[in-house]
Amino acid sequence: MTVNLFKKETIKTENNLVFYGTNIKFSDFGISKEEQGYIINRLQVETIVEINKLSKFFFFINIKNGKIKNRKENIRHTGSCLNKLINKYKLKSVSLIVEEDSNEDVSAIIEGMILSNYQFLKYYKEPEKKQNTFNEINIFSDTLKQIEIDELLNLSSGVFQARDLGNEPFISLNSSDLAVQIKKIGIEAGFDVEVFYKEKIEELKMGGILAVNKGSAVSPTVSILKWQPENAVNKKPYVLIGKGLVYDSGGYSLKPTKNSMDLMKLDMAGAASVIGAFYAIAKNKLPVNIIGLIPSTDNLVNSQAYVPGDIIKMHNGLFVEVLNTDAEGRLILADALSFAQNYEPELVIDLATLTGSAAVAIGTYGAVVMGTADESNFDSIIQSGNNVYERLVRFPFWDEYGELLKSSIADLKNIGGSEAGAVTAGKFLEHFTNYPWIHIDIAGPAILEKNDSYRTAGGSAFGVRLLYDFFKTIN
Repeated sequence: MTVNLFKKETIKTENNLVFYGTNIKFSDFGISKEEQGYIINRLQVETIVEINKLSKFFFFINIKNGKIKNRKENIRHTGSCLNKLINKYKLKSVSLIVEEDSNEDVSAIIEGMILSNYQFLKYYKEPEKKQNTFNEINIFSDTLKQIEIDELLNLSSGVFQARDLGNEPFISLNSSDLAVQIKKIGIEAGFDVEVFYKEKIEELKMGGILAVNKGSAVSPTVSILKWQPENAVNKKPYVLIGKGLVYDSGGYSLKPTKNSMDLMKLDMAGAASVIGAFYAIAKNKLPVNIIGLIPSTDNLVNSQAYVPGDIIKMHNGLFVEVLNTDAEGRLILADALSFAQNYEPELVIDLATLTGSAAVAIGTYGAVVMGTADESNFDSIIQSGNNVYERLVRFPFWDEYGELLKSSIADLKNIGGSEAGAVTAGKFLEHFTNYPWIHIDIAGPAILEKNDSYRTAGGSAFGVRLLYDFFKTIN
């Protein structure tokens, strides 16, 4: 998507025009009195009113009629609806005329338009037949700045990077392929990448990653992402960890639910979101010192695969009794969490499609959050979730939940029981931390079966905008 910024005095009236605001000088745009009456009446009850002038289209927006109570999210949804209309009429570009100068409002409507225009067409024989026609926005505003547009475009590109990675099938994105893609994205965005392969992972005694990988023909990887600008406001790094399970069959605890494996290429959505956030942070040069850890493998079945009843030694020396091989995400995350101790972090945040329990609890409308960080960190990240409408619900983290993980023959077992599965998964991970830590279970909103406004079907990239807002506002 190309976005151009102009002063109002340069408006080209021959273009398809979008009017944001109610202070419209209709006479300047050749709109008849009859049309004016129709527009004003319809804007009392509708969010978008369209006028087909044959040679061009006019779209008029009144966000006050939107259905969402959160103002900025309401505007994003309006942008998504506008995008749908623009593509419906096969328009290539529109000019957005800002009648009420509110930079946040304009950014939100552009964000909704851009994010909803995303498509993953790589595997169509003739993708051009499905390609959206809409590819250009011309903004006419006297207050919006180019730096604001550039920031939004870079953030949107980070979202698209995450969606592309999530939507890529396992046949072309195994753990080694993912590491290669991270390196390419790092070069484009400007952050550093180092990759550990099986030999190094064995040397580090990352038993969780190695156990899950036993049924695979491909080396596991741990990708280390670094964005450490000289003007960083924090000396101790923030560490982001993303679960990179590139495909999850459930292992010998084969997934029992109908169609449950269909979307398991997206079990690396946490990794995708961390990578997308790194892209946006580096491209926009946020002054924060951040390390990213992406543990990655698949979870498949062969004669070498780990099985229920196995006991594995983790990176930090704890022994874990495996009672369910489909509770594998916590095993690879645990090794990454304990490895993160080497950085003496200010704060660690992990994102993972970890439990069906979290998805059942709150659906696709938000993610579950818990951990050991102080209240100010939780307040900040929950506020960022509200800012970008990637909302977080904090779950209790009581010590009693940890009792459910006690094993009779090892330090702990990898599942708790049938109740509070999201929390017991979090309590399992806590054993591998000795620093302030936030765990975000994105199992619900990260994988969508159909479009939800500007969140597109498949990989939604939930978490990219959340993390970006958190690091933009934390200092």
